[in-house]
Amino acid sequence: MPPYRPTLKRPWRLATAALAGALAAWIIFGGGDVGTRTVTGPAHRPAYVEDAACGACHVQQYNDWLASHHDRAMQVAGAETVLGDFDNAAFDHFGVESRFFRRDGGFFVRTDGPDGGLEDFEVRYTFGVEPLQQYLIPLPGGRFQALGVAWDTVRGEWFHLYPDEAIHAGDPLHWTGRLQNWNSGCAECHSTDVDVDYDASGRTYGTTWSAIDVGCQACHGPGARHVEWADGRRPALVEAAGDVGLDIRYGDGAAEIEACSTCHALRSPIRSDRSVGGAFLDGFTPALLEPGLYHADGQILGEVFEYGSFLQSRMFAEGVRCTDCHNPHSVRPRVVGNALCEQCHHPDAPRNRFPTLTARNYDTPDHHFHPEGSAGSLCVNCHMAERTYMEVDPRRDHSFRVPRPDVAAEVGSADACTLCHTGQSHDWAAGAIAEWYGPGRRTEGHYGEVLAAGREGGPEAADALAALVRDPEQPAIVRATALGLLVPYGPEGVGNVTAVFDDPEPLVRMAAASGLGALELSERLRLGGRLLRDSVRSVRIEAAREMAPDAANLAAGDLAAFGAARAEYEAAQSVRLDMPESHVNLGNFHTATGDHARAVDDYRTALSLDPSFAPASMNLSVLLSRLGRNDEAENALRDALDVTPDFGDAYYSLGLLLAEDGRLDEAAGALERAAGLLPGNARVHYNRGLALQRLDRRGEAEAAFLRADALAPGTPEYLTALAILHAQEGRWAEALPWAERAAQSGGDAGARDLLDRIRSELP
Repeated sequence: MPPYRPTLKRPWRLATAALAGALAAWIIFGGGDVGTRTVTGPAHRPAYVEDAACGACHVQQYNDWLASHHDRAMQVAGAETVLGDFDNAAFDHFGVESRFFRRDGGFFVRTDGPDGGLEDFEVRYTFGVEPLQQYLIPLPGGRFQALGVAWDTVRGEWFHLYPDEAIHAGDPLHWTGRLQNWNSGCAECHSTDVDVDYDASGRTYGTTWSAIDVGCQACHGPGARHVEWADGRRPALVEAAGDVGLDIRYGDGAAEIEACSTCHALRSPIRSDRSVGGAFLDGFTPALLEPGLYHADGQILGEVFEYGSFLQSRMFAEGVRCTDCHNPHSVRPRVVGNALCEQCHHPDAPRNRFPTLTARNYDTPDHHFHPEGSAGSLCVNCHMAERTYMEVDPRRDHSFRVPRPDVAAEVGSADACTLCHTGQSHDWAAGAIAEWYGPGRRTEGHYGEVLAAGREGGPEAADALAALVRDPEQPAIVRATALGLLVPYGPEGVGNVTAVFDDPEPLVRMAAASGLGALELSERLRLGGRLLRDSVRSVRIEAAREMAPDAANLAAGDLAAFGAARAEYEAAQSVRLDMPESHVNLGNFHTATGDHARAVDDYRTALSLDPSFAPASMNLSVLLSRLGRNDEAENALRDALDVTPDFGDAYYSLGLLLAEDGRLDEAAGALERAAGLLPGNARVHYNRGLALQRLDRRGEAEAAFLRADALAPGTPEYLTALAILHAQEGRWAEALPWAERAAQSGGDAGARDLLDRIRSELP
């Protein structure tokens, strides 16, 4: 799995939540130096063996694995492993020249360090092998950081992972920043049996592994018992229901897919032990088909890896597993070209596992309508479109979808046809497909159209979303996503799908738990109590988060279940205490449960880890203001603006806080700055107008109200504000249309009273 890199350039989204004899000698990181100790593993961890011990019996599998991408996922830097040009090569990125050189047998880079000054850093490890290789550099506190300048192993040149952005020291995306940290963000999927071992008090790492790369035991579990069985030291194991001393045996596709998903999914870990073996959703909370990560029709957009795509596929639904296409040990496709797909899709292919599969020869121009041997004749180019990540790494969408340029045109997504035929339109591609396939082509509705409407939030989307959620024929990840999009519709949205709170698909129940807050209290208590006892940990912790504000209202039995789920939620956040997202999540949870002192500490801890982390400063200021500690709230916002001067939301909150304290001149200035930074936010303009109105700057106030109305036409508050402004100046005729629109747009009794008053003043 490639190193962790945030999907968004400025990832302010809260974690859900945003990312890794064998070695008888364990490698210990501390203070930037590497030492070893001979152990079989800590008492709480099973013993691992050398991968070579596996190769003694499993010769073919071991030889397949040697030199694979898994075998070379991470290596000690040396002449045989470093692929980049370290012969005094130079690379410039926005005026920072990085120079790569060798010294005393080691590999070094001179580049900008944590304080922005140029320093010499030693490369200790290589990370990845193709199509790019990154380099890990030790920093104090046991940290290892991934350099932002990487080596393109295909073109043979240096490049920057963020070529269009100047990233300076102090930015979380700088190579010395928290978002490029190996220990927490990358290690568990590039090495075997990783223990991050973060000390929150000292903010240091003592990270260990059993094998530097992704070895046999990364997928099969610790091998010591198996070796003892194999060499006859534990012969009784075989008598225990076929026990051969391995934690994991891949007898079914579900277990296999979940094991691969521990690394091949965009997910947040929710247990400290992230080894394979347990149910995936007991160890991780995966991302759903969220904006920025996926197109509305489910095609890949952000760096999401394979899990979320594969769950959408018909192949997954029919029982296809990863190793049907990939050799699990070499990680390469089992066969080359269209023959890979023809293993199942050719008329002569065996039908024992997939008896309903249509027997047809697809590897012909009669199907793909491209010249034989051309790029367009390859199955993967039409059904597994590529997207490039990390600038040079093309990866295929594993949803195996039928090209639908008509849907792509509707929802604004990519489509396989125009990715190849650049310069052509979706309509052109749809026309070509219609000509080729005639009336038999696919034209039925697609869930992408429903999800796109749900993302827009229009009132007409609610019924279609509810129908999608209830449709068991649709992929679980699609239904879960649709359920999440119903939450803004409140009880009228989520209340229509409460039957799926008992759905057999845990992903759907997880989304249902996340939507509990949208229900009326009685329903929330009834269904929340059930989900707090769910068999799957990811469901229980989502239920705990949503039920936190209402815990005091739970019945005694449900309250006990909440206590247990609460402990699981807090433990899940404690998995990544080196990340500010975890502390913000804890702060939000403790705010909801009324533990305000802990919440304040949580937010302050998050800011100490990353002073620029916006959710922490915003939530801290809101909480302090609620507690009547406005001076501290103001300081929190000003501290945020010192770090991020163009932080529009902080200016907005500061303006509201100053207005609450009666400091209207300062409030108007802060709100003016917010309006400039957030020009599309109608409420910013509205609140600025209110402050200006109270300062008797009526012309400016009117302009602000008009801007708010232009951005959100028909909002009763904005219309009423304009009516009042004109009425206060005795401009009754001008006030009348605003008051009429306010009353017609659902304004309250006050709007209707205002309209009556204005009418009474007219001649």
